[in-house]
Amino acid sequence: MFLKTVARLASLLRQVVWPRPFPGIGRYLYRLVVLLLFLPLFLLLQLFNWLGLLLDEVLFRAYRCIEVREPWFVLGVPRSGTTFMHRLLASDPANTTFSTWECLFAPSITQRYFFRGIGAVDRRIGRPLARSLGWVERRALAWIEDVHPMSLDAPEEDYLTFLPLLCCFVLVVPFPEADWVWRMGTFDRDLDDAERARLMRWYGRCLQKHLYVHGEHKTLLSKNASFAGMAGSLVETFPDARLVICERDALHVIASQFNSIESGRRFFGYAPHDDHFRGRLLDCLAFYYENLARVHADLPDDRAVQVSLWELSRDTRRIVETINARFGRALAAQTDAALAEYENRSSPIRPARVPDLERWGIDATDVGHRFSAWRHEEEVRL
Repeated sequence: MFLKTVARLASLLRQVVWPRPFPGIGRYLYRLVVLLLFLPLFLLLQLFNWLGLLLDEVLFRAYRCIEVREPWFVLGVPRSGTTFMHRLLASDPANTTFSTWECLFAPSITQRYFFRGIGAVDRRIGRPLARSLGWVERRALAWIEDVHPMSLDAPEEDYLTFLPLLCCFVLVVPFPEADWVWRMGTFDRDLDDAERARLMRWYGRCLQKHLYVHGEHKTLLSKNASFAGMAGSLVETFPDARLVICERDALHVIASQFNSIESGRRFFGYAPHDDHFRGRLLDCLAFYYENLARVHADLPDDRAVQVSLWELSRDTRRIVETINARFGRALAAQTDAALAEYENRSSPIRPARVPDLERWGIDATDVGHRFSAWRHEEEVRL
């Protein structure tokens, strides 16, 4: 895996120095500066992660004996309520899920114990480090709050555990030429059996490490919108998995997805209208819907629950109670409290408006036909 990662790194470096197609001298110089600042820091972090992962094989090899039993996967198309659902289900102490800091800075057991040790010392001397990190976090993550609420301690998408392999789907934003990253979005369709097996083995090891630290008696809870493209591989790798499949009207998903990545593409110097990028992202979104429908059809009712954003936003408690009942779990007191808190502070739901797709060069009529099977009548009427 490491040698393949080195080959991917060489490709990323080529994309920095000589992008195809050439974007023009102005954009090229801007992107060169931004990526030359971003890439070394990113690679140093991944080297730190690789060191921790290597030490795990020496110090904590027993993690390989842990069985990932009946994991819960919150899947769905992007911008369909997966984050909200994930955080509600994560409130149940019987579940354990990755936090942001674990995904980014501590995918290994070694790193987690290392940072826990630092945290223990920090608490004994009055938490100066924790307060400083909180200050930095509030300022560093403020820009993404409207797109994806984020904090270091919050439950987060564990697709970030693919970052050390340079395979995480988020990398299509700074490196849209990386074909292997795009194939992560269409995982079940476009990867050969050997590559799928290698990547699922890596992911399975990451889940085992997490349970080693947090307790193998707990249920692993995972949420990833980009895993919609690997739903079949997840069920194959974890044959007793439970799926929560979140859905939303396709046109609203498309508009929200393009809107959410617009600032990132602008930051890395990419033109807002890029036919190739737009086509590939729309292909991914279409496959997400198709793949989730296929996998859902093959699973019994006690293994998969499908939830539309429309239903989730209007009848949250009933939806969460249904999921727990289907999966053989009583509603935890902590989840009941989280639901009550949401019900007390939630504002009236405003009608959705028809999204404007033309700003990204998308023909609404064309995608309306292509995604017609995934239009939700409630949102269409609005």
